[in-house]
Amino acid sequence: MSALPHLQAYAPPAVAAAAAVHKPTPPTHIGQGVTPLPLPLPAATAPSLWQRFWQGRGAAALLGAISIASVLLFWQLATHYKLDAYIRFNNIPTPAQVLEKVVEVNQSPKFVTNIGISVRRILLGFLVATALGVGLGVVIGRYRWARALAMPALEVFRPIPAIAWVPMSIMLWPDNEVSIVFITFLGAFFPILLNTVHGVEAIDPVLLRAARTLGAGEASLLRHVVLPGALPHIFTGLAVGMGVAWVSLIAAEMISGQFGIGYFTWEAYSLISYAEIALGMITIGVLGLLCSGAIRLLAKLAMPWQAHSTGAP
Repeated sequence: MSALPHLQAYAPPAVAAAAAVHKPTPPTHIGQGVTPLPLPLPAATAPSLWQRFWQGRGAAALLGAISIASVLLFWQLATHYKLDAYIRFNNIPTPAQVLEKVVEVNQSPKFVTNIGISVRRILLGFLVATALGVGLGVVIGRYRWARALAMPALEVFRPIPAIAWVPMSIMLWPDNEVSIVFITFLGAFFPILLNTVHGVEAIDPVLLRAARTLGAGEASLLRHVVLPGALPHIFTGLAVGMGVAWVSLIAAEMISGQFGIGYFTWEAYSLISYAEIALGMITIGVLGLLCSGAIRLLAKLAMPWQAHSTGAP
């Protein structure tokens, strides 16, 4: 043992240098060089009742109720105190007067009949616009020859407002009822068409090539890849088209109609019945809200994957 230091003293320089390099350095403090263990994660706490309320649908319903109540409160105060600050509320009926008119018009079937006629017109025009807009939009978005053939002519007609078609539609169609449905169709057709074209063109080409690789034909490609991929844009077009369709329908009923909620509102204006004017406007808004809600519900049923991708409750 005593001879070991003498052997190290006579070791070659290269061996001594290697021994010096590999010589472990003592730790400067206790625990140096030891990998620390990971700290335990804190236990997940269950959300409180208040947090679950604001994250659920109850908060949306509450905020919607507050919004509507705020509008009604402003309406009541502005009409009660006859607000006249550039916007004049001198002749605007109060909510109570409109409510009285609701009870009065429901004593006869005329008001309900007008609502039913408008709903029938909007459904006919909107369904035809949906069928033609989605079908033609898929073809135009999918095939270049169809786009080159159809889009120039469609772009000429698209800027023309639906209400400008009223005189021409009266001359085109033999029946006044058909002309109003035609104007409603025009209002919904172009938003549905353009959104469908954009949805088809926005589909990832990788998906199309993958389907081709798996042996999908053109019909199967349209059914299983193109249509599902374009559905979000299609339903956006349906929602926008429904709003424009109501605007076109009411304008057509005011100008050339003899029945419908638009005609009811215009007749009330001619007879200087302010409460009926407000009632007609509120009825139009409620009907439009119900139609938009139906489209959103249909979108959730047709695209169940959207709820998971957006994290909706």
